Amino acid sequence: MRVYALIGALAIIFLCGTTIIARAEETAIRVGNIDAVLTTPANVERPVVALLIAGSGTTDHDGNGPQARPGTLKKLAGQLAARDIATLRYDKRGAGGWKAEFGKPEDFRFKDFVGDATALLDYLRNSGKFARVAVVGHSEGGLVAILAARRVPVDRLVLLATAARKQGDLLKAQLERKQIPAEVLEPVLKAIDDIMAGQIVDPPPRGLPIAPSMQPSLASAFTEDPIDPLKLIDRPILIVGGGRDRQVARLDFVALSTAAPLAKTLWLPDMNHVLVDVADGDDDLAAYNQPERTLDTDMIDAVATFILGSNAR
Repeated sequence: MRVYALIGALAIIFLCGTTIIARAEETAIRVGNIDAVLTTPANVERPVVALLIAGSGTTDHDGNGPQARPGTLKKLAGQLAARDIATLRYDKRGAGGWKAEFGKPEDFRFKDFVGDATALLDYLRNSGKFARVAVVGHSEGGLVAILAARRVPVDRLVLLATAARKQGDLLKAQLERKQIPAEVLEPVLKAIDDIMAGQIVDPPPRGLPIAPSMQPSLASAFTEDPIDPLKLIDRPILIVGGGRDRQVARLDFVALSTAAPLAKTLWLPDMNHVLVDVADGDDDLAAYNQPERTLDTDMIDAVATFILGSNAR
């Protein structure tokens, strides 16, 4: 389980290196303890910029983790740069190993993810280099984006394959769809409920091997609800979902759209959770480790148009 700690309020920016890629410049930076990559389109003065927030797990700035390497954020940054949009993407706490600067892993709480995103948004807003600042959250990153947008003014909010439920409830629904023997599944579902209720499960069931010391960290993620804070956001919002997403259901897309009735919405029947089009279940599973696959073009066009639009409502 990934667990991480609080970013310093005073972010210190270090230039770590610069790389030129097609039509864009990539610059490695550090904001506080967060390592990030700023991609800026060539020959565009004060472009619009989007903070890209990755989904769950110890995910790096390219959108890759230990068990899946789809390169989702790297591809998204490249496609947006080709449309004259700058991006900042970053390593989540725990990516590449836990840093001592983050404190003790057991002290991590989900609000620390939100603090990291808030610090990065503050950096972008205060740099004076960008015309507008958007935030784009993928999967769990959508929840982080919603909560960060309640702390820091943003010009646009984009939710990609984002759940409308508490993560504990989402995990239970995902497990219930799998063919897990009842004698294994039932103790796991009860343990998730107990952890969400603030209890310590000791010993944990064999299907959920989370040490008691780490369970408060897990509870902090399991119990965050995206719906109420989303209702309070008065910025333009785009919600995108995919029909072949096996992690987030259409009911989540509908619930988010209901919570934000003025939002623009886009449903893509063939798009999966890592934002590529797939033909079936096997193709979907393979896509999680095929970074060469292109992102859904309708999704890219919609996100770019929305971020650049003068009136996104």
